[in-house]
Amino acid sequence: LSYFPANISTAERNAAQSNALQKASKIPLLLGVDEEQGIVSRTPFVTRFPGNMALGATGDPSLAKAAAQVTGTELRAVGINLDYAPDADVNVNPRNPVIGLRSFGADPAPVSRMVAGAVSGYQAAGIAAAAKHFPGHGDTATDSHTGLPVIGHSPAEWRRVDAPPFKAAVDAGADMIMTAHIVVPKLDRSGDPATLSKTVLTGLLRNELGYQGVITTDSLLMAGVRQKYGDAEVPVRAINAGADQLLMPPSLPRAYRAVLNAVRTGKISERRLDESVTRILRLKQRRGLFQGTAADPAEARAAIGTAGHRAVARRVAEGAVTLVRNDDGVLPLKGRKVAVTGPKSAALGAALRRNGVQVTAPGSADVTVLTTENAGRATASRVAALGRP
Repeated sequence: LSYFPANISTAERNAAQSNALQKASKIPLLLGVDEEQGIVSRTPFVTRFPGNMALGATGDPSLAKAAAQVTGTELRAVGINLDYAPDADVNVNPRNPVIGLRSFGADPAPVSRMVAGAVSGYQAAGIAAAAKHFPGHGDTATDSHTGLPVIGHSPAEWRRVDAPPFKAAVDAGADMIMTAHIVVPKLDRSGDPATLSKTVLTGLLRNELGYQGVITTDSLLMAGVRQKYGDAEVPVRAINAGADQLLMPPSLPRAYRAVLNAVRTGKISERRLDESVTRILRLKQRRGLFQGTAADPAEARAAIGTAGHRAVARRVAEGAVTLVRNDDGVLPLKGRKVAVTGPKSAALGAALRRNGVQVTAPGSADVTVLTTENAGRATASRVAALGRP
């Protein structure tokens, strides 16, 4: 089961809801959430951390581990035991509309180190980690939520660019790896999205990278996986490709009936289902779910946002600040009149004032500070239009 903002309110209620769900099941449930931090955050009460690109800018895998461990500890306090994170994509396409800041960076070597750190951090907190999106969503110009991206990487390019962070996740013992709804024709000529490709999931992930954990699909509500086949055929193809968990099918009853019918008619073997069930049970055993799943609503609030957790977030944020270049000596700002514009600019302006910088209106400023979130072409145009350094 997956939590989304619509069914999350406070830490106390989340803990109570998790307990109720677990009580209703004979076997401990995996209760998951998409909490990457940064621009993909579903839980409003956890300690806020910068996203992965900021973590990547620190260059310190121990900070990726510390951030993941804090997030994981707080999620476990409210009964969540699976986080669909970290993002293991190498974002080599700056116009990527769906990954961008969610990636640790564009260089596979440091991205691999950060992914390994994050996986170990989540799992040290008792949370199953799900590295995503295999075989790599970093070089797309299409959002797989709304279309079917095609990536032209050759097998050699895939092994050099996309594969290393997933191999790092495998070596770090990642409990789960999530598939991508993308087509990579040079890896699989069928034209099927990777989620439905046995060549990709079983051939590359299982056999080449040696992964023995749980494979989950990305959301089956997304357009990228629904374009070629109907909603009843997608679950069957995903399982036969090698997926163990079907995430968010558009209709759970329809997906259930399709899989059941496929087993009865021999399209899916019972052995294939047994393999998936065994992997999922082993995951639950590794995370200690058979020893107990109860969260304490009374203590959940106190476990979140502690001074220690906020100190880690501060350390990450400070370590992420990066000066790319200082053309024309724009910095330092002290001694100049400074205008601040963009998202959350009021908070930054207040911080500058506290540090002795004179903040003023744009018309009378010597220098403009422009804040951005997921900057693109529009940001560059705004910079040019300001008429100030």
